[in-house]
Amino acid sequence: MMGGYLDDKFIQGSAAQNPYCFYHWQCIDIFVYFSHHLVTIPPVGWTNAAHRHGVCVLGTFIAEWKEGGRLCEAFLAGDERSYQAVADQLVLIAQFFRFDGWLINIESSLSLAAVGNVPPFLRYLSTQLCRQVPGGLVLWYDSVVSSGQVMWQNELNEQNRIFFDSCHGFFTNYNWREEHLDRMVAQAGERRADVYVGVDVFARGNVVGGQFDTHKSLELIRKHGFSAALFAPGWVYECLEKRDFFQNQDKFWGLLGRYLPPHSICSLPFVTSFCLGMGTRRVCYGQEEAVGPWYHPSAQEIQPLFAEHRPEGDGQGWVKTHCCLEDAWNGGSSLLIRGVIPPDVGHVAVRLFSLHVPVPPKIFLSMVYKLEGPSDVGVALELTTGDAGSCHVGGISTLSAEASSRHSPRPLRVPPTKLARWVGRCGQQLSGGWVQRCYEVNLRGCVLQDLWVSFSRPPGSREQEAFVCRLGELQVVDANSLLSPLPRVQAVSVSRVRWQRAAPEEEEEEEEEEEEEEERRPARLRLSCALHWSYPLSHIRCFRIHCCRATGSPAEGPPGPEKPALLGLAFVNQYRVVDLAVAAAGPGTDGRVEFLVEPVSREGFLVPKAEWGRAALLYSWPHA
Repeated sequence: MMGGYLDDKFIQGSAAQNPYCFYHWQCIDIFVYFSHHLVTIPPVGWTNAAHRHGVCVLGTFIAEWKEGGRLCEAFLAGDERSYQAVADQLVLIAQFFRFDGWLINIESSLSLAAVGNVPPFLRYLSTQLCRQVPGGLVLWYDSVVSSGQVMWQNELNEQNRIFFDSCHGFFTNYNWREEHLDRMVAQAGERRADVYVGVDVFARGNVVGGQFDTHKSLELIRKHGFSAALFAPGWVYECLEKRDFFQNQDKFWGLLGRYLPPHSICSLPFVTSFCLGMGTRRVCYGQEEAVGPWYHPSAQEIQPLFAEHRPEGDGQGWVKTHCCLEDAWNGGSSLLIRGVIPPDVGHVAVRLFSLHVPVPPKIFLSMVYKLEGPSDVGVALELTTGDAGSCHVGGISTLSAEASSRHSPRPLRVPPTKLARWVGRCGQQLSGGWVQRCYEVNLRGCVLQDLWVSFSRPPGSREQEAFVCRLGELQVVDANSLLSPLPRVQAVSVSRVRWQRAAPEEEEEEEEEEEEEEERRPARLRLSCALHWSYPLSHIRCFRIHCCRATGSPAEGPPGPEKPALLGLAFVNQYRVVDLAVAAAGPGTDGRVEFLVEPVSREGFLVPKAEWGRAALLYSWPHA
C-alpha cells in the first residue's frame, strides 16, 4: 500500500494518527506484504498480528524493468550454485524474521539460460524453505512465460505451467474473464486450490469486478473452485474518506463474506480485548493510562467476525458488530454491538468467533461488557459444540429442546481459591461502568465450534427492544492452566547505554513552563538503552515496560518511590528505550532510573509488582 513501509515500519509502534488498520483476519489465510523493493521483508508488526490470527505471512521477491532483469541474469543464468545461494538467503531471511515464505514476482524479460533455471530455483527454494520453516509457502506470479518474455496470461496455461509445477501455488494476473477460469479447471486438475486468481481491488484494466464490486469476481472464482488473491485491499484507505475508513472497510469485507468462510481458532487459552493495535488513548483494565494517538500492529488482539446477523424468518430483529475507538477495557478499542429484539422474539444472538478446539473437561469463560444508556437487556455467552454423538455436557442448560448443540453456560459463583487472581472481578461492577461475568462449563468428548453473544429481552417486556453493548474482553480458559503459577521475570539487563544532553530548545521550553519556580530545574538528559530479560513467551500476551526516575543526594538517602510511567509494550524478551528524558544529576547528587518489566498473562489477570522484573541505572555528576 502506498509504496509500503509507512507507519508499520516502527517495530515498537508510533504516534501515527488515522493509520491503515487491517482487522478482518478471520476471512483470509495468507497475507502478502508487497512493495517494489527487490526483497520486501514484512514488518514484524504485521507478522505478529497475522500469526496471532492463524494467518501465514509472505514477503515479496520482485524484479522489474531493466535493472531487475540484470539482477536476475546475474543469479539465474549461471550454474546452480548461484540460484541456490539466493534461495538460501531468502530462506534465512524468512527464518530469522519468522515469516512463512515468498511471493516470487519476476517482471523482467529473461534469457533462455536464465528462464531455464527458474523452475529448479523454485523447487530448491520451496524444498529448503519447508525444511527450515514449518508450513513454508512459495507462490509464483503470472508474468514471465517459459520463453523468458513478460507476457501476462491471466490464467494458468501451458506457457506458465512449468512454474506452477515447481512451487506451492500460482497467482494469476487480474485481467481474466470467465472463459479463462473455464480453461484453468482442466489445467489445475486436483490443485485448483493452489491457483490464486488475482483480483485488483482498484479495478484497473479490464476486470470483472473491483472496489465495492469485488464480490462479483469472488463469485466467479468460487464457482470454479479456485482460491483468490485480493491485490491492494488498502483501496478503501487510499481512495476513500479517512473519516469513514472503518465503515468502508466493514462494507468491503462484508460484501465478500459469503465467499470467504472463516478459519477457526484452534487452541486455548483464547483471550481477546478486541484491541485493534491503535487508539486515541491507552487503557489498562478500565484505567486510562495515556491520552494521545498510538499505533502498534503487534498489539492487535484477536479480532472477531464483523457481520450483521438477522434471524431467519424475521424482518425486524438484527445484531451488528463494529470496532470502536471511543471506549476500551484494555488497549485502545472495544467491540460495539448494536441490535434490535423484535416484539415476538425472546432473544437475538451474533456469532463472534469460529473455533475448532477439543475441549478439556472443565473450562472457564469470562466476559467484560457494558450496556450503553438505560437498558435491562440480558447479555450472555453461548457456545456451539460438535461431536454431538459422544459429546457430554454437564452443568449447562440447553437453550431449546431441539437437537441443538448450542448451550448457555451457568455463571461461576464460588471460584476455587487458586483461581482468585483470575476471578477476582467476576460478577462485580468495574471502573468505567464495565461488568465482568464468569462461567464454568463441564464437558467430555466435545469440540468447541463457535462462540456467540446473546441478548435477551427483560422479564415482562413485550415491546421492541433496541440495545447498544460494548464488549471489552472475552476469555475461554482451560481450568487446569490456571492452577500453574506464572514464572517470574528473570535476569533483566541494561546494555547499549547512550547519554545525550537535551537540545537547547527543549531546555528553553522547560524553563518557560517553570518560570515561576525560584530555582532552575536541573538540566535534562536523553537516555537510550536496550533492555533484555528471560521469560517463557508461551505464558504471556505481552510485556508492559515501565520506568521510575529520581535524583537526590547520598546524605538524603535514596529518593522516594515514584509512580511507574508506562514506556511501551514488548512482544519478545527485549525492548529499546529511545531518548528517555531524565534529570541530570547535579554536583553531589545521584540519579536513578529503574526499569520494570511487567508480564501480562495470557489469561489476563494482573501480575503483582513483586513478580515483575527490575533493573536500575545509577548515574552521577562526572568527576573532574
